[in-house]
Amino acid sequence: MSGDTHPPAVQHMAQHVLDQLQAHRSRCPPSLRPTPLFVGVQGPQGSGKTFLTSRLRAYLSSPPHALAVTVLSIDDLYFPHSELRNLAESHPHNILFQGRGQPGTHDVPLGTSVLKNLKQINEVDAGTVDIPFFDKSLFNGQGDRVSHGETVEGPVDVVVLEGWCVGFFPTSKEFIEERWKEPVPTLEPDTFDMKTFVSVDHVLAVNERLKRYVEWWNALDAFIQIKGPSSAQLSIIYKWRLQQEHNMKSKNGGKGMTDDQVKTFVDRYIPGYVFFGEGVTKGLSGGGRTEKPQLPSWIGKGLTVTIGDDRELLHASNF
Repeated sequence: MSGDTHPPAVQHMAQHVLDQLQAHRSRCPPSLRPTPLFVGVQGPQGSGKTFLTSRLRAYLSSPPHALAVTVLSIDDLYFPHSELRNLAESHPHNILFQGRGQPGTHDVPLGTSVLKNLKQINEVDAGTVDIPFFDKSLFNGQGDRVSHGETVEGPVDVVVLEGWCVGFFPTSKEFIEERWKEPVPTLEPDTFDMKTFVSVDHVLAVNERLKRYVEWWNALDAFIQIKGPSSAQLSIIYKWRLQQEHNMKSKNGGKGMTDDQVKTFVDRYIPGYVFFGEGVTKGLSGGGRTEKPQLPSWIGKGLTVTIGDDRELLHASNF
């Protein structure tokens, strides 16, 4: 599949991965088989990150590159339905834990195990790795984990970990308290009002659970962030997600969420971007007695892909 059949954003993403793969392999001693290059891909709801990631995989898997690429979505690392229900019932007043999505709703030990096994998959006696699968259609859309999806066998050249909060880092209590008081960037109060939507304590509960995800991020060698223009960075998410829902309903006879339900869906993710999204480029801010500031491992190996209202490429830049 030739490069010119792929969207321009994918061509930028693919070239970034190829450059990082070459550098990654050059750092490996000649006597050892190189581990796969681990690439994080982060993008908001409706941005098309899953589509772009699938096209990235197709691009890299096709001649002349013919690379073995494995994609792991953090959506497939959610807790089983019973554990998601227990989490919601144990935090009945925290809207952020009422259903899947937020940091704290994923099975961190499972993700750590899968990433560790993928990291070792090119070793001589490595076995296969089962990629988890979460079926979002079960339990009336609440979803549940099923046995597993793809089974991966080495050698593997590239592993992509994709998701809306990949690379989000926990922060300090002081930062959360201050940010909670500020207006939400690019959103009018009648669209989303942080103070009436969620309490500081609710955000702190997510922040505490996000600390466990840092071991996932430490596995990443390179990064790609997909985002909207700074002038509409959060407001555009509502537009993208609504377009996505309308497109799906036009193809399936109208089955899906109403416009109000789409807004409610997106609302639950806004605190994540506001409080933790800067972690992609700034890392762990520290602030606690036992926490030291930590830059992400991918600084100097990151690519930002900025897209517009219709997901057209606006520009790409390195960080």
